Amino acid sequence: MTKPALEPDLRFYGILTNPKVGYERLAQVLVARGVRFVQLRMKDCAREEVRQVAMRVRRIVTLPSLFILNDDPQLAAEVGADGVHLGQGDMPYAKARAIVGEDAIIGLSTHNPSQTAAACALAPDYIGVGPVFPTPTKKLADPSIGIEGMRQMLELSTVPTVVLGSLDVSNLRPVFAAGALGFASVRPINDTLAPEDALDELLRLETNAKN
Repeated sequence: MTKPALEPDLRFYGILTNPKVGYERLAQVLVARGVRFVQLRMKDCAREEVRQVAMRVRRIVTLPSLFILNDDPQLAAEVGADGVHLGQGDMPYAKARAIVGEDAIIGLSTHNPSQTAAACALAPDYIGVGPVFPTPTKKLADPSIGIEGMRQMLELSTVPTVVLGSLDVSNLRPVFAAGALGFASVRPINDTLAPEDALDELLRLETNAKN
């Protein structure tokens, strides 16, 4: 498999984390609407449970959509994911690259300008920037960076970026105005029984804000 080219504008980045409609249903919604990245994030779950869900989601998420597994390079390789996303406390980039191979995608989370610069020096395929606003989706969340902190990190980045951290239709316009291109909005699509409606609203706002 040849590594797919990534546009500087990653657009909407889908993250599946305990969705009310189930992992497979939400994956189907994202793929049907042409979302390029679909990441499976199952914090605090047994590895075998993650494996089983990942295998089912892998069958749904096919090109041109890309299946990214959070945290675990070895499991990403085992289930045939298109790549892995690593946090600051996860496996070092070089070790992960050796496991998933040169044709896999690796994304790195960054939470301040120094982490952004250090991550970009490794030449990952993309980086995450955030949390822009305080987020309850992690037990030990990093301090929020705000719009200005996000802007500084985006200016430092030399690779495609995706911003995240309590983003929704109420606060996305200033995020886009400050230069964000790729973005993730986690709770609006996971904490609903109507993810189609939530995603359509986000995509409409993205289109209108960027045009």
